[in-house]
Amino acid sequence: MDARHLLTSVFTVLSAPPGEILAPLSRMLADVVPHRALAMLTGDCARHPMRTHGQAALTERITSTELARLGSRVDVGVPWFGTAPLAGEPRQALAIATTPPDTSGALLVIVTAEALPPSEAARELARRWWDLVSLQVAERAANQTPSAFASNRFVASERTRAIAELTEAHSATLTSILGALRSPGLDDATARTTATGLAVAALIDLRAATDLDRSLTEESAGAAFDRLADKLLPLTRYSEVSLELAGPRERERAVPADVANAARAVVRSAVLTMLDQGGIGRIRAGWEAADSELRISVRDDGPGTLAADTFVLHRLAELVDALGGELTIDAVPQWGTTVTATLPLTPLEGPRPGPLDTLNPRELEVLQQLALGRRNRQIAEHLHISEHTVKFHVANILEKLEVGSRTEAAAVAHTMGLAPVA
Repeated sequence: MDARHLLTSVFTVLSAPPGEILAPLSRMLADVVPHRALAMLTGDCARHPMRTHGQAALTERITSTELARLGSRVDVGVPWFGTAPLAGEPRQALAIATTPPDTSGALLVIVTAEALPPSEAARELARRWWDLVSLQVAERAANQTPSAFASNRFVASERTRAIAELTEAHSATLTSILGALRSPGLDDATARTTATGLAVAALIDLRAATDLDRSLTEESAGAAFDRLADKLLPLTRYSEVSLELAGPRERERAVPADVANAARAVVRSAVLTMLDQGGIGRIRAGWEAADSELRISVRDDGPGTLAADTFVLHRLAELVDALGGELTIDAVPQWGTTVTATLPLTPLEGPRPGPLDTLNPRELEVLQQLALGRRNRQIAEHLHISEHTVKFHVANILEKLEVGSRTEAAAVAHTMGLAPVA
């Protein structure tokens, strides 16, 4: 990989939103560590801490519990290579853990495509790239745009995914227990011992997965509001404005973490906008968590001249709308301004992915070349990669598109409007 191509690849990865970062990372890693799938687990992406990319047969079955188990075996800054349970079976993988300053840490698991372990140079290069990427993930998660908030909601509720994972895992456990108890080859004592061991292991997995899901995808309403208070109080500490904070009555009510992040952003921005008016003596901010929505209110006693088309308030309206909520501004001259917002606590339904959405950027480039009728050698020369790598990408494309030939793959590209690049 030449320096110019490397810098372009790094820029593409670091420019991607958190929810889409694995696709360009997969492209960048493809020539260094050939792989079948990537999976990441991070504490800095509240709504969706686990993400996967690659072959659907793997990505749809990899679980957060498997990643958490593997993460316990990986030392920060020391790439680990070996065999670990992933997608329900032992698989060879390269795992990298990192904890950049002011982040919660992140784990990258690369399900490798080759039997030989990656070289030390490849492991070190992958580690350095992951350090950069995980730092960017944390930064983007802390400063999300309205569209990014919406993307988090559309990706899916991590809670729902955890339920699906646990249902599948424990169905398998129950089948194993019944198999042991019914086995004609085991005496009663051995059967009971085997069944007990399976049940204990399942309970441990259940508790670990539940704790992980709750800690990464939800906050209590009270704790979320307290975090907001810590950020707001310094704003008026040395001013004459009185800031009143009214936290939710049901402090233990669970709130999706991305909703809590958006709610804090709404209140912070509204308070700062009100302070900029001047002539303010008091600001009151409050939350209330109902059954299906979080209600937010910020009210001042100022001149009442704020308009809904103020840039900051307009951006807040976009953010709230992206989450399926509603924001209103009620400004009465000489009586003050009230900003209210409601945010739904239930996940939004996202659009269905198209056939090409499963392909990473490098695979899309190869598919564009296939659509031009080029052979592997020509594609390799055009993209500055080896023929072996092209073959690997073509095989992935055919599997992901569920087609049997290069011609069929090219037809899908034309049908979906993927423009060939000469």
